[in-house]
Amino acid sequence: MNAIDAVIDSFSRLPGIGHKSAARIAYHLLKQGPADAFRLAEAVSSLHEKIHPCKVCGSYTEDELCSICADETRDRSLICVVGFPQDVNTISSIPEYRGLFHVLGGLIAPLEGVGPDQLHISELIRRIHEGKITEVILATNPTIEGDTTALYIQKILQDLPVNITRLASGLPVGGDLEYADRLTLARSLNGRIKF
Repeated sequence: MNAIDAVIDSFSRLPGIGHKSAARIAYHLLKQGPADAFRLAEAVSSLHEKIHPCKVCGSYTEDELCSICADETRDRSLICVVGFPQDVNTISSIPEYRGLFHVLGGLIAPLEGVGPDQLHISELIRRIHEGKITEVILATNPTIEGDTTALYIQKILQDLPVNITRLASGLPVGGDLEYADRLTLARSLNGRIKF
């Protein structure tokens, strides 16, 4: 395999990048020159040596604490439980949420060999006992694995003195009913609110 085919093969292994997109990226890097390729290679190679999980919430950071855990202005009575570190970025991008986060490090998926013991659930319980948490928001993906994980955590936390909530799910704003799948419609119907 020649050098360009090796680069295309490497890029095509990334999620969401097919062979054509990988080829476009590789040829773009060739066209841009060695400085851009070197900068990209250096950034990628330093990821594992510079980035690690935050010691409190499990999100990715270069420091001991991530910027959210270190921010004293955040509401420390709220904790949003997510499956993966990238979910922290998604939710923290909206200004409506100013609480803390807890990353489980995955979702319960028995077919993939992931059970509750592989997730950071005991750390969540410890944080609830140590802190002044009054509400736990379960923000796992609205999938079978996400729902299973949320139900499991809800059961584990039900006797603790915290309110347990789940993100609402249903039709997106501006969406057309004709394009909604059956599960989304069912969730929207079951989660309807008084008008």
